[in-house]
Amino acid sequence: MTRSAERHVLQFCHGYDGPFLDCARQYASLFAGKGYRVTTVFLTGAADSEVAQGCASDEVLFLEYSSKAIRGLKLGAIRDLRKIVATRNFSFCIAHRFKPVYIALLATRLPVIGVHHAFGDYKRRTRKLFAHLFRKRLSLLGVSDAVRDDMRKSLPSWPAERIQTLYNRIDVEQLRAIQLPAVKAREELGLPSSAWVVGNVGRLHPDKDQATLLRGFAQALPTLPANSELVILGTGRLEQDLKELAMELGIGSRVSFLGQVPEARRYYKAFDVFALSSDHEPFGMVLLEAMVAGVPLLATAAGGAKEVVEGVGILFPLGDEQHLAQALGHLAKLDGQQREDCAELMLLRLHERFSDQAVRDVFWHLPQVTSLIAES
Repeated sequence: MTRSAERHVLQFCHGYDGPFLDCARQYASLFAGKGYRVTTVFLTGAADSEVAQGCASDEVLFLEYSSKAIRGLKLGAIRDLRKIVATRNFSFCIAHRFKPVYIALLATRLPVIGVHHAFGDYKRRTRKLFAHLFRKRLSLLGVSDAVRDDMRKSLPSWPAERIQTLYNRIDVEQLRAIQLPAVKAREELGLPSSAWVVGNVGRLHPDKDQATLLRGFAQALPTLPANSELVILGTGRLEQDLKELAMELGIGSRVSFLGQVPEARRYYKAFDVFALSSDHEPFGMVLLEAMVAGVPLLATAAGGAKEVVEGVGILFPLGDEQHLAQALGHLAKLDGQQREDCAELMLLRLHERFSDQAVRDVFWHLPQVTSLIAES
């Protein structure tokens, strides 16, 4: 086999569902103008030309494994990745989530930067052992300081510089261009044009704790505009339980469960407030999407959400429906100028900390990246 003489970076992703297609784009865009070709490989998911186009990569490959096929030792995936690496001059690999990290380390001799998007990835003894076995080639990134600190706690003997933070980010101008104006967004979602709307986007799952959001909204209603509504976009196993809770709280007519809305990020201007009640959100991309729309934020002071919202929105203690209700009452009193000031502050935060350019600058100064560049 003939190896390419160009410098390549391998990006190895578990799949492209949910937010992970944009994660692939985010990391591929880090190398624009840096003299590297980016090959993005998806472990699961059928080949899709639109996905390939959305990756911002020079080359996109689909291994097309099912979730069932990559249980156990994953020998087929290891062989397939080994063949890909044999024909390209990869300098290093960026692998998202634990399975791609595992496969990349066993299939190649490349240095691997493991990007972790969730808590608890190295709490299992077997994963701790695996990480220690490959610690010379493996370094880790968390999508927030909260995820970073969780990994450092799980791997206490690792030098701190080998476990760093690289925030998720957003293409601010691209998203602003596709977000619908408030009137159009409400029309398409079937919401009253005159309502005062609290929005939430996420799976209907215990981790998202929409039960606290429902209770807080019910408590806040006497202090909110008469036409207030709570709108939840998403599906999940708790849908019926949450609908029943809304009825028990006497707010069934004030709460709309809109289900899975394709391209939900286009509709954030339909909301007067965006509320995230999640239990230890690793990061919270929905918060960035709401910030681009200029929607005032309310989120739990837990996990990565605190790092996004602190200083530009309101935080409340996890599970504390009373403080959530008080915050909703406060946000309902914002006048037009205060909302504009809030939107400007959020936009500044986006550009300073969560834009592609801001994170690109951080990436190229990370200890594990500077050492890899020096060696390549």
